[in-house]
Amino acid sequence: MMFWILVAIMTAAVAALLLYPLLRGAKAADDGRAGEAAVYRDQLRELDRDLSGGLITAEEAEYARAEIGRRLIAVSAVEPKEQHKAAGQHRFSEAFVLLLLPALGLSLYIAMGRPDLPSQPLEARLENPGNDMTVLVAKAERHLAQNPDDGKGWDVLAPIYFNTMRMADAENAYRNAIRLLGPSPIRLDGLAETLMAGANGVVTDDARKVLEQSLTLEPNNPRAKFYVALSMEQAGRAADAKAAFEALAKESPDDAPWLPLVNEHIAKNGGAPAVADDKAPGNPTEDDVAAARDMSSGDRQQMIRGMIESLDAKLSADPNNFEGWMRLVRSYAVLNDKDRASQALKRGLAAFPAASEQGKQLIALAHELGIAAEGMTE
Repeated sequence: MMFWILVAIMTAAVAALLLYPLLRGAKAADDGRAGEAAVYRDQLRELDRDLSGGLITAEEAEYARAEIGRRLIAVSAVEPKEQHKAAGQHRFSEAFVLLLLPALGLSLYIAMGRPDLPSQPLEARLENPGNDMTVLVAKAERHLAQNPDDGKGWDVLAPIYFNTMRMADAENAYRNAIRLLGPSPIRLDGLAETLMAGANGVVTDDARKVLEQSLTLEPNNPRAKFYVALSMEQAGRAADAKAAFEALAKESPDDAPWLPLVNEHIAKNGGAPAVADDKAPGNPTEDDVAAARDMSSGDRQQMIRGMIESLDAKLSADPNNFEGWMRLVRSYAVLNDKDRASQALKRGLAAFPAASEQGKQLIALAHELGIAAEGMTE
């Protein structure tokens, strides 16, 4: 009920604001005509004084009186037809403002709004956020404000901040997660990428130190190796950058989704891009590598995702490919897509149970990449 009372008050206020210029305009016009008539009457009285004082002749006074009288009549006379027309226009405008405009707004609200939706204060929305990402983030922030030592909360919130371009918050969240839960390649790489995003893509000294720490934990981390090689390229050390990118390409699986981008940087620094076996599942072909050189960063990212999805589809058709599952889990982790990496791990463990040797390797990879494997080992 209170909602509709507020709506009625707001509608009345808007109607008053819209009617005020109409009413004020009509009053201003009437005041203007009255002022002109008063001026002409003063001129008639002044004319009589001039005639009495001998300043003008009777003939001149007669001509002047006739002209002033003509003007006074023109100002004072109001045509009934024009008056009726103006009144009609004002009545139509007033009817539109007072009746049609609220009715139109109400009709649109009933057609497009949710009049049946009960009011829900922030506290209730936080209790049942559903899929509203804004409310989910607000709920997590409130929880962390009350429990700042919840490392898992910071760990979840950090990539959300990063993906929504809140770099200062993302950096703070990653540092808190590392402080409370300890460093891991995923957290360190996320912090490094946040620092680079805040520096417009430049691998700063702080970012490089974080990447080097990540490599001490996981020496074969392709994500960190790529950014370290990129820092050499940005510093103008073309020969070192080419050697680093070539080493990364040599160590990467034939169907690694990051190979097209690595090959592009090899070519950029004066090297010859490596072309792997076309028969490997999801592997970039020679044409893919050539096309990647001319792509924008966004197009390359889309191409890489397309290759990963191709590998995903092939594994769905033929799940007995252990190396494919290892590559798929790592690929999604490199893209910081933890949900899909977790799903790929679950599907891989369905084909290679956790008790088997291959399943143990998948679990070990998940722990290495910071992917939750709880509930999948049974």
